[in-house]
Amino acid sequence: MVRERATALLVGFDGVLRRWDPAVAADVEREHGLSAGVLGEIAMQWGRLQPVLTGQVSHADWMTSVADALTPSIGDAGRARAAVAQWQRYRGEVDPEVLMFVREARAAGIRVGLGTNATDLLDADLAALGLTDELDVVVNSATVGVHKPAPEYFEAACAALRTPPSRVLFVDDEDRAISGARAAGLSAYRWNGPADLRYLRAALAG
Repeated sequence: MVRERATALLVGFDGVLRRWDPAVAADVEREHGLSAGVLGEIAMQWGRLQPVLTGQVSHADWMTSVADALTPSIGDAGRARAAVAQWQRYRGEVDPEVLMFVREARAAGIRVGLGTNATDLLDADLAALGLTDELDVVVNSATVGVHKPAPEYFEAACAALRTPPSRVLFVDDEDRAISGARAAGLSAYRWNGPADLRYLRAALAG
């Protein structure tokens, strides 16, 4: 069956529109005598991460819990908090090629939404990165109360885009999110990098 041409685009944030330089965390860990990768490992523990992604706790409380978990290995609560605060000052960078793609899509009349598992810091991040006016809608898991790849998340995203799932193209860098979107009836493309933009432009052009 031939799918209908997409009239709305839903793009992931981290790993698609926003890039993170791993050297930043590595420098913080080295400066504070921490093992490589420990900040991300602690922060991404699912029992710690899931509540902040669904809006049950704030980003600030999440980072406090990371500092608390880091304290035994660093030996001092104040130093642990300082390391986490230094790490968090870096808020990533916009991928200019993806941003151009978003702008092209909107100029062509395609509604563009940001589909992200994020925290209550998302609006501040978008403002800091100059993205506030670059998107038609923002679908933040912390606001929706459920995260990708749950079907309820994609239902909320399509409702925000005012577009049926069959007419939404979702672009993300995580296989589970892609599978969840397809199960919810969206077209979905696994992002590998800017080389994918030629295909995506063609897909939106029909």
